[in-house]
This record gives sequence, C-alpha cells and structure tokens, in this order.
Amino acid sequence: MFATDKIFRLACFICASIIGLLMLGFFIQLICSSLIAWEEFGISFLWSSEWDPVDEKFGALPSILGTLITTTIALIIALPLSFVSALYLVDLPAVIGKILSQALDLLAAIPSVIYGMWGLFILVPIMQLHVQPFLVDTLGLAKLPFIGRFIGEYYNGFGFVTAGIILALMILPYICAIMRDIFKMTPPMLRESAFGVGCTRWETAWNIVIRYGIRGLLGGIFIGLGRALGETMAVLFVIGNMTELPLALFDSGTTIAATLANNFAEADGIQRGVLFALGLILLMMSFGIQVFAQWYLHATSANRGEER
Repeated sequence: MFATDKIFRLACFICASIIGLLMLGFFIQLICSSLIAWEEFGISFLWSSEWDPVDEKFGALPSILGTLITTTIALIIALPLSFVSALYLVDLPAVIGKILSQALDLLAAIPSVIYGMWGLFILVPIMQLHVQPFLVDTLGLAKLPFIGRFIGEYYNGFGFVTAGIILALMILPYICAIMRDIFKMTPPMLRESAFGVGCTRWETAWNIVIRYGIRGLLGGIFIGLGRALGETMAVLFVIGNMTELPLALFDSGTTIAATLANNFAEADGIQRGVLFALGLILLMMSFGIQVFAQWYLHATSANRGEER
C-alpha cells in the first residue's frame, strides 16, 4: 500500500510538472522566435501603430487595442446574461432546468468557425440594415464626441461591436455553466436563512450566493475571458481585418489572434518575428490577467472570512 501511494504521488507530481514545463516552453519558444522583432523595433513596438509589410515597418498597438476592445464588449454583454441565466436555471423545476442546462452545454460545443459563419451571414446584415441605422438616424449618436465616428460614412455591419457580440455569445455558455454549478453548491440553508430574514431574491444572490462562491465565479469569468482574448476564427469573419488604430467602436479593425491568422501563412523574416512577438504579447496578457485574479482573491480573502 505504501509503495502504491508513492507511485501515485510521483505520477501526480509529474503530471503537474508537465503543465509548468509546457508554460515555460511556450514562453521560451515565443521569446526566441520574436527576438528579431524586438531587436529591430525595441519596446516602441508596443505603442507603434504602423503596419507596412512592404517597408517592413510594424506596430502592435492596433492589434492590442482591438483585442482589449472586443474582449471588453464581450464581457459587458456576457457577464450579466450569464449571471441571471444561471440564477434562473438553478431555481427552475428539475425537469425544465435539466433540459435548458443541456441546451446550454451544447452551445459550448459549437465550433468557433460556425459562430463566425453565423456572424458573417446573419449578424452582419442585421447590424448593417437595422442596428447601425437605428443608432445614427433614430438616436442621433453620430453627433456625440467619439461616438461621432461610431458608424463611419456608410454602414457595413463589420467592426468591433459585431466581433464583441459574437465573442459574447461564444463565452456565455462557459461562464453560465460554471456559475450555474457554483450556485447549486451554495448550501440551501444559507439561502433559506436569507429568505427567512426578509431578503429578496436579488439580495440573497448578491450578498449570500456570490460571496459564498466568489472563487468559482471568478474562475468561470476568467475562463471566458481567456477564450475571448485568444479567439481567432469567429472574430476573423466579422471584425473587418483593418490594421489601423481603432477610433470608434463600429470601425473595422483587428485583434492579435486575427492578425496572426491573416498573416502567418505568407510571413517570413522580420514579419514572422513580429507575429511571434504578437503571440508573446497575447500570452503575457492572459498570464497577467490570471496573476491579477489570484492576487485579488488572496488580497480580499480576509473580507470573506477565508484563511490565508
């Protein structure tokens, strides 16, 4: 029995070590392959907006901003929908809740290219023919500062908002499924006690359920955030693929993942190094977000009554 425990512990250690080695390998590969770009452009590569493959002048800022904008739009749309949907699924009768939960899980299995095709043939025409004209002609948003360039001179349906909506639909099943499971893990006694002292459903959800499962909820949010940051095909179909600084939400643009997909096949020399540098930036963004999440959970653990 003792030998079996040692073997099991060793196997677990090896498997856990492989994860760390893979992460280290990703960083080493990207750093080594992108050295030519950093030597050529230096740290100014991060805030340069020029992208001219003919003259071999490249900047990462349009792709970085495009990634941040589309991810932010996706989270703004997906988080409240995921939260209320998960609460609703938990409180439904078992038969109906099970059917809707299975449908939600099936949405997570849809390939990203299908979302992209749906966005190109369904969502883009809706944005072009209905949403963008409504914002300009009916609400008059074109007269507002910054929003004045929301639409541009004509309606084409492509842009950051369209890409953000597609990303929101993609990450919503992941976040909602995890929130649903976390809400189910909340002890019924806690919820019933809150109802017993006169709390509403919203007060119970906000003050009891969320505080109890905050670690799991943040985990689900960051899983969705990670997928939104690195999503390629769905964004590629609807964002417009213009390597320019984003001046407004309805402008066409690009993201880091879309830039990699568009250019990697024919890239060579300095441009190939630039694409590896963009990949390194994307990996650092994802890694930094995870580190911040763990730091936040640790820093606020005392407020939730957790042991450090």
